[in-house]
Formats: sequence, structure tokens, C-alpha cells
Amino acid sequence: MIAHFDVDAFYASVAVRDDPSLSGKPVAVAGSSRRAVVLTASYEARPFGVRSAMPLYKARAACPQLVVVRPDMAKYKQVSREIFAILERRGHAVEGLSMDEAFVDFAGAAPAAAVALAAELRGEILAATGLTVSAGVASGKMIAKIASDSCKPNGLLAIAPGEEAQFLAPLPVGRLWGVGPKTQRRLLAYGIGTIGEVAALDDARLHELFGSWGNDVRELARGIDRRSVESERETKSISTEETFEYDVTDERALIDVLRQHARELAEKLTAENLSAATVGVKIKRADFTLVGRQTHLEEPTRDARHIFRAAVYCLRRARLEGAAVRLLGTRVASLVAGEPLQGSLF
Repeated sequence: MIAHFDVDAFYASVAVRDDPSLSGKPVAVAGSSRRAVVLTASYEARPFGVRSAMPLYKARAACPQLVVVRPDMAKYKQVSREIFAILERRGHAVEGLSMDEAFVDFAGAAPAAAVALAAELRGEILAATGLTVSAGVASGKMIAKIASDSCKPNGLLAIAPGEEAQFLAPLPVGRLWGVGPKTQRRLLAYGIGTIGEVAALDDARLHELFGSWGNDVRELARGIDRRSVESERETKSISTEETFEYDVTDERALIDVLRQHARELAEKLTAENLSAATVGVKIKRADFTLVGRQTHLEEPTRDARHIFRAAVYCLRRARLEGAAVRLLGTRVASLVAGEPLQGSLF
């Protein structure tokens, strides 16, 4: 049995915990720039349509009485460490998905014992941090995650072995892992709107709609999820990005940002004793269209100068030609452990 734990409205809940005068009020955690977005909204704010990733000005328009709290990342990290320490004391394996979300493997536990243990962990986290946690317990990761989402806030939902398909059947097909908005729209055009309808597809129809991925999708729709909880996840890439308060059209200003990114990434690589053989940039234009470019190096590097030069090369390959940019990010990937052998670039 596997449990999925998710702290309810994490950032906002920490703010309310530390300032009881906010209790019962619509709260959003967001920065102060003109282009700030909502990081987390309290459950009192959500009926007004306030949600994560919404531009703050839209959130204020939707909820004029919204209380905005500045984020405190150092505090969130400390609380997260407390939560994970509790999970790791009791779980066989813990796979963190974010600061406030994790899978816990209850290998060997009977279903009833797993549910009891999940309830105990929720109580321990509440006592230690003052925060409520929603949890789902099931035989597979996807169903445990869907269960915890379905019982928010402050709920516990267990799906007994053998009841997975019945639980999933009436849910929208978009709840299936790997089925994004585009795929969901395409399936709806074919009259397929629920997970149960995907589970019932025959082989021919399955291949027509999903190709070689079809069997995996149908198994998930039937509640069959064999993925294990991974307690140690390998770092596959490291990235940093910046959203500008005002659109940037000057290439020199963008290059200055890439220089800062390169220094930051070089420090992170050095701290983790890693080197990178791939460098890429992510560009979001003012119209929200995304452009990505990457290049591969002859030898892995952790040198800021080499990362910077490769990032500039990628930026120029994007051929922005004066287009306004609202976000610029840099990413290093193809990571290898240890010191780089030499410092060549391309």
C-alpha cells in the first residue's frame, strides 16, 4: 500500500498559522512585483476564483478583500524538513514531489494498517507543525494521488485493493496521469470523457487514439499502477529563471541575465559535485508563447564562462529579433558526477 500526503494550501496555511488574525480570511501568497503571480491561495479565497499561478492583479480583481502575504521560502523549507522527518521515521520509503507533497511506501502493511498509519502520520504532522494534511491510500501511486486530491482539505481517503477501477471509472479522463489538456480535448471529440470509457477501449481503438502508449494508459485507467516509490531520485537537470517586471526587448539586458544565471548554475553544480554536458534556454515572449533552444558540449563543464557562452549561443539561435520577453530561464542537463576533464565548449 502507498500513501500520498499533501499539505493543504501549504504557503497560505503557514501564513495563517503564524498570524492567527488571518484565520477565516481569503489569503494569497504572492510577491510584490507588478507581474507577481499567486503561489498559493487559502481555501477561503478559492470560491472567488483565486488560484495558484493566477496573476496577482487578476486575483485582486476577483476578490477585492484578498489579503496578500509575501512568501518566506526559508520558513517553508524549515517546515518541509520537519514534515519529511516525520514521514521518514514511519515510512519504508519516502518520495518527495515538492516541499509539501510526498509518496510514502507502506510495504508489507495490510490495507487497514496502512490507513491507520496514514492517520497517525497526519496527526503527528498537525501536532508538530500546526498544519493539516490530506492523504490518499491505495495500491498504486496514481490512485493514492487522486484520492488525496479528492478529499481536500484535511481529509483521508482510502481505496481498497480491488476497488480501483470502480473509483476511477466516473472521473474525467484528464485525471489520468499523462493525459494533458490537448489529449483530453481530442478524446472528448471522440466521445470519451471518463476514465471508465478509456478502460473499456478495445485494442484497435486504443492504438488509434494513443499509439504505442495505449496499453499503459488502459492499465492506469483500470487501476493498475506498478510504479514503486523512489526514495532517492537522481537529479536530471538544474535550472533557474527570471520573470521580468516589464517586458525586455534589449538583447544586451537578456545577456546580462544569462550571465547571472550561469554563475548561479555553476555554483549549484559545484555544490553537488556535478558537471553538465547540455545547456539550454527557455524564453517566454510577451504573448506567452514559449521558445526553447539547447546545445550539447564536447565535454561536461561546471565553469560559469562556458555555461554563459553556450546560453548566449542558444539565445541567438532563438532569433528573437527584438521580440518582447517576459521570462528567461537557463537549464543545464546531461549531468555527470565529478570534476570535468577539460574545459572545451562545443
